Amino acid sequence: MSFFDKKDSSPQQASSRASGEVITTIISKDMRITGEMSFKGKTRIDGIIEGNIKGEHLVLSESGKVYGDLELVTLLCHGSIEGNVKAQQVTAYSSASLKGNLVATSLTVESGAKLNGEISSSAQSQPQPKTPSIATPPKTELENKEKPKS
Repeated sequence: MSFFDKKDSSPQQASSRASGEVITTIISKDMRITGEMSFKGKTRIDGIIEGNIKGEHLVLSESGKVYGDLELVTLLCHGSIEGNVKAQQVTAYSSASLKGNLVATSLTVESGAKLNGEISSSAQSQPQPKTPSIATPPKTELENKEKPKS
């Protein structure tokens, strides 16, 4: 039996397989990283990150913690985040805890997930309508002169 043949039926791995893309990077439980982090593909964090993260697809496991802002394409959150999140698709599972603002095009929240902050939807494909500016006409000479007090 090979080490890599080990089967694990954790919810994080099930959700990772469901999205179809293979995880290429794993930050283990014993790791603590301080600083900016950016990546392509799919990354799983089981440890602690202190810093901002930019990337494509992130799986944050139950033991994973992030202290910083995240800018992602997809976030599958089982762990805790203290910072702002901007992503196209966010799934917060029952064990998730998010303290900060969340901007997502698509948001799914399981019962029991803790979200503390402002949540807004950002439909990137729809342009925001511009409100026409209304110009105020300049005052005439009569309006500029003070009226005598009676």
